[in-house]
Amino acid sequence: MALPVQAARIEILNEDAHFPEGPIWRAGKLYYVEYDRNTVTVWDGKSNKIFAEQKGCGPSAVFATKQGVFLTTCYDNGTIGRFSADGHPLPAWDHDRDGNKFVGPNDFAPDRLGGIYFTASGHPGQAVDGRVFYIAADGAITLVASDLNAANGLAVSLDGKTLYVIETEENRLLRFKIDPAGHLSDRRVFLNMDELTHHVGHIFPDGVKIDSHGKIYVGQNPRDPHAPLAGTIFVVDSDGRLLRSVNLPSPGVPNLTFSPDERTLYVTALDQLDKPPYHGKIYAVPNE
Repeated sequence: MALPVQAARIEILNEDAHFPEGPIWRAGKLYYVEYDRNTVTVWDGKSNKIFAEQKGCGPSAVFATKQGVFLTTCYDNGTIGRFSADGHPLPAWDHDRDGNKFVGPNDFAPDRLGGIYFTASGHPGQAVDGRVFYIAADGAITLVASDLNAANGLAVSLDGKTLYVIETEENRLLRFKIDPAGHLSDRRVFLNMDELTHHVGHIFPDGVKIDSHGKIYVGQNPRDPHAPLAGTIFVVDSDGRLLRSVNLPSPGVPNLTFSPDERTLYVTALDQLDKPPYHGKIYAVPNE
């Protein structure tokens, strides 16, 4: 198993991010949201600038479509925000074709058919009402999974046949079979994070990404900054076996994305977990 990345090799791209989340690499730039600032921020290799702003949104992820439109999951106001390629606001979406509202939109994952899955976490607390929706290539939005406990990050397998979905409050990843037209079936538990880490403490998984070799990267956002394994990103194979870990100086490492050559991980991180402005950082980490 590879050793954890040494702190001296970690680069800080932004040392004053306010709850950064949901990053993507697009056209030579890193885009990510800042939940507490209600912004999409972009790093162009030299500096960080505000790309778009939507007050009241509470964004948790950003995604760029093939048509050049940017989407954001607006966790606070229950919409999918939309922006033009130059950051100007477009009409938002707040329900699917059957009238189902989006409660706590959270993260995106594209499929191989030009569609996009997104999670809606549901109401906080005891309500287990998280959902997964599918935006088809023609723009139609349908509900494809329900009864999830804090639906969070999600990712499509390389062969396009499996959707992985995180249930944060259950400390696990689920696995669904992807059927025609984006529908889901055969729901199963893929990985229990507490079992993976031998029950040293609850691991609250957050974001998940899959690299070009099929390795699955799982970020986390612990409730306690001093929790065992806080600041750890877990890398597992398609059978759920732990391959290695990436350790960061910040306790919260909710999400990540890859550079085009996958030699670098861009990680959104939190130092302040419990109250605004949720100070955090953007890291560039060697991916070994």
